[in-house]
Amino acid sequence: MTKIQEILFKYQDEKYADFSAKLVPTLSRDAFIGIRAPNYKNIIREINCLPAEEKENFLKDLPHKYHEENCLQIALINKIKNYDECLAALENFLPYINSWAVSDGLNPPVLKKNRMQLLPKLELWIKADEPYIKRVGMLLLMKYFLDDDYKADYLELPASIRSDEYYVNMMTAWLFAEALVKQWDTAITFIQNKKLDTWTHNKAIQKACESFRVSDERKDYLRTLKIHSL
Repeated sequence: MTKIQEILFKYQDEKYADFSAKLVPTLSRDAFIGIRAPNYKNIIREINCLPAEEKENFLKDLPHKYHEENCLQIALINKIKNYDECLAALENFLPYINSWAVSDGLNPPVLKKNRMQLLPKLELWIKADEPYIKRVGMLLLMKYFLDDDYKADYLELPASIRSDEYYVNMMTAWLFAEALVKQWDTAITFIQNKKLDTWTHNKAIQKACESFRVSDERKDYLRTLKIHSL
């Protein structure tokens, strides 16, 4: 067992591991240590007291055995303050992301600060064959490009996705639901013109209708746009 694994197991909660495994059914129960999210702050503090090479080796020694090691990897990537270093660490880890719970924790401030530089990478990731790389691309597009830097063209690539992967289609639906919240005038045209596959189209409408940030009038209109199976 590595020193970092020893630190992680100090915070083990078997019941929470059982609970986490149910939330991430794509992984086996053996992949979970059982660590509650608030404990990662303490874990990172302990890791920072180790020799620097311990953390460096952890970030490079992939794939990890445990789900929580992957969560820790994302937490450490989020804290990297240099853009090039952060991007390199993320790209090194992308092929090993194996669950929505790991991918969705990604949100490095340095990437957001340099988002226009990051944009071409997001386009490449969205086109990737690997489902969680594709999900990461859409996740960061949703987080960084639905506000001041928004362009309707950014939604064209996600709208073109046709996938059998549940966690890809769910991310696409989430992205479009958020776009309907923040950029209604252009996002609604993708729904009106049925640019998404049927399942994702209907799921995006459902998620938008569940949001308190969408008016009742718009929700009523969205419901009229649902695609009903024959």
